Amino acid sequence: MITAKAAEDSAVPSVPGTAVATGVPEREEPAWPWKDAPIRALVQRIHQLQAERAQAFRRLEEGHLQYLRSGPPYDFPRYRSTVHEVTQAFAAASREVLALEAELAGPRGQPLLASHVRSLQQLEQTRLATVALLQLMGAPELSGQENALHTHPLKMKVIKTMEAISEVLQDLRFDAESAE
Repeated sequence: MITAKAAEDSAVPSVPGTAVATGVPEREEPAWPWKDAPIRALVQRIHQLQAERAQAFRRLEEGHLQYLRSGPPYDFPRYRSTVHEVTQAFAAASREVLALEAELAGPRGQPLLASHVRSLQQLEQTRLATVALLQLMGAPELSGQENALHTHPLKMKVIKTMEAISEVLQDLRFDAESAE
């Protein structure tokens, strides 16, 4: 049973008009902190989110290495927990990046900057999928001579993707300076 206190503490915004029916005050959407911020601040936030993503990738790599060193028997529950935490961090960063992209494309009228952010998001998705595949291929149950032949091209793909991400970030910074 959901108590009034639990409903009030819920992170899910209420449906408008339910306050009267439930006796629980409606939650307001949090204010968008970047509404009146200069473009430079939006771009700085995107760079901060990229730094958070880089940190999440490091946590994912460390978690995978700990998993490989833990066995046999391997500590899969710990690795699964790390993957879950990192997935949440990536999802939160992606939501904010997408909101910043929408802000640049819409109210700010900066389609070039928005396209850089969209490219960045796509490259990060590619990077994450490739890293996940590499980690799966590095699982003790699957490792072998044949696997090494398949992992090298994937490692090169990660490197190339990281280089492309750096280029997009540079273009974003440069074009943002020109836009102001």
